[in-house]
Amino acid sequence: MDRGAKGIRRRLALGMALLTASGLFALAAPADAHAAAGCSGRKVRTLPFSTGTLHVYRQGRYVCAVTLAENPGRERTMSASVQARGHRPVARKGKRTHRIGTPLVYAGHRCVRIAGEVGGGSTSSGWILC
Repeated sequence: MDRGAKGIRRRLALGMALLTASGLFALAAPADAHAAAGCSGRKVRTLPFSTGTLHVYRQGRYVCAVTLAENPGRERTMSASVQARGHRPVARKGKRTHRIGTPLVYAGHRCVRIAGEVGGGSTSSGWILC
């Protein structure tokens, strides 16, 4: 066997090993990693409602929220919002099929109010995480 074929086989084996490892990492990810969709940190609250679920995440002094549809598939109006006490709400609203989330919002040590909507159903937390 010449050196060229040996090098190609070595690169193919390395590529397959990397591909397999990345697949294993994807399987080992937490169940709500897909729910987060841009929201990072640890989940601190889950607020179920008739047409969906609102998940609240906290990372240090930052908070974000993700609204998930109960029955994903068809497009409908969805929203998620986070409001730190003393500040305006940061909200995302639009027609989606599965989820919508807010960016990280600086809350510091303030209480926050979280709200979410899917179709006709909605929920709001009141002041939490004080």
